[in-house]
Amino acid sequence: MKNDRVRITSDEVLSNNWYTLKKYTFDYQRADGQWEKQSREAYDRGNGAVILLYNREKQTVLLTRQFRIPTYVNGNETGMLIEACAGLLDRDNPEDCIRRETEEETGYKINSVEKIFEAYMSPGSVTEILYFFVAEYSEDMKVSDGGGSAQEQENIEVMELPFGKALDMVKSGEIKDAKTIMLLQHAQLTQLVTKNGQTESNQLSSAI
Repeated sequence: MKNDRVRITSDEVLSNNWYTLKKYTFDYQRADGQWEKQSREAYDRGNGAVILLYNREKQTVLLTRQFRIPTYVNGNETGMLIEACAGLLDRDNPEDCIRRETEEETGYKINSVEKIFEAYMSPGSVTEILYFFVAEYSEDMKVSDGGGSAQEQENIEVMELPFGKALDMVKSGEIKDAKTIMLLQHAQLTQLVTKNGQTESNQLSSAI
């Protein structure tokens, strides 16, 4: 990590409860050559991984639904959010993490996953990098009902949806989780879920 236009002068821990919130004070050299002092807060919750599970034969995707308190206090009337399966890396590498989370949340044990990209999801305030994956699932991979970790107080509903319906739910606002929208649009653009590379016209128009 080296940028000659940035000199971090101090970092102060503001909260170290569940994860770590710090206030960074630094000198930043502007494009005109002048230096100015700035301060910003950054929340470090570690990095994470997310996956879109799809079945090309049935043209379906597996998503989850659970209560999210931050959305509830910011306009989501029920607090329930439809999402792709995801989790924090903890000490795992991204591939091992997403396999673990997939089995824990959805009940499907997958072996082969494909990384498609990685992204900072909220770079103005959160340090997290999210690793995005896709994987095909089938019924013979199901080993449990899923539902998440009771120890972590997770109450996760598993949803199998037709791919076209999932895209329509993005358009209607029923799905408004950013990582999930990104994965669904990737699947649409690459024709990942559809048979023989054929994408229905209503699917193409629903995400435009």
